[in-house]
Amino acid sequence: MSGSNGAKENSHNKARTSPYPGSKVERSQVPNEKVGWLVEWQDYNPVEYTALSVLAGPRWADPQISESTFSPKFNEKDGHVERKSQNGLYEIENGRPRNPAGRTGLVGRGLLGRWGPNHAADPIITRWKRDSSGNKITHPVSGKHILQFVAIKRKDCGEWAIPGGMVDPGEKISATLKREFGEEALNSLQKSSAEKRELEEQLHKLFSQEHLVVYKGYVDDPRNTDNAWMETEAVNYHDETGEIMDNLALEAGDDAGKVKWVDISDKLKLYASHSQFIRLVAEKRDAHWSEDTEADCRGS
Repeated sequence: MSGSNGAKENSHNKARTSPYPGSKVERSQVPNEKVGWLVEWQDYNPVEYTALSVLAGPRWADPQISESTFSPKFNEKDGHVERKSQNGLYEIENGRPRNPAGRTGLVGRGLLGRWGPNHAADPIITRWKRDSSGNKITHPVSGKHILQFVAIKRKDCGEWAIPGGMVDPGEKISATLKREFGEEALNSLQKSSAEKRELEEQLHKLFSQEHLVVYKGYVDDPRNTDNAWMETEAVNYHDETGEIMDNLALEAGDDAGKVKWVDISDKLKLYASHSQFIRLVAEKRDAHWSEDTEADCRGS
């Protein structure tokens, strides 16, 4: 899973789509062979766009680069703001960070608050699919057990996704994973203090067990620009017996329209790079992924 090298083939498509999310802005078209910054392209003329919601200066957003009081420390921890990339050092050109995966046809920040990397965390909560007697269900074609994960339907685009979100300044990734799952999949923000305590206890059980870091790094996301991009840490917490999650009622909250347990397979159509993360979880847990036995076989 490379950052800049593999970008041209498959991991830099959503970052070139138009119109830009939440707008009518069309990106300049970037052909596959011109994605990489090492390819000279003197006529490259990207569109400039930063959403009004970002320019309004909310606390989660940076000021404009041109503001005299703003002197960000790129490629390092800048106060509470993490400006280091999970993919190593990124270039700075004319005071602006440069997307490590290549050209996107758009400069500025679009909907993203930070110049450079915008860090998110994606908690992938899984359990085995079981029948009414509590036995694990095996897929009839692959012969492997079926894994399920908690998916939310995003309100902004209507796609199913992992219930993740942005890391707050100074927040540990582990705290973000737990907070986002609580807010989006369990509607924790709307609970009474007694319910919150009970929820916190169950979540602590789930999030304090052994976990699997599935992916860390650049994400091909439709919000990415030449100067601002999404990065994530996707972490799998697996409820082997299913007992913890049996005590937690799924309830959509915050950015989620709906929430449910979804069977994992290659037929899933998910937001951004989420299908890729889910596939990695299925492989690591030796669960069903594809009915095509060739695709399901891993090398020796």
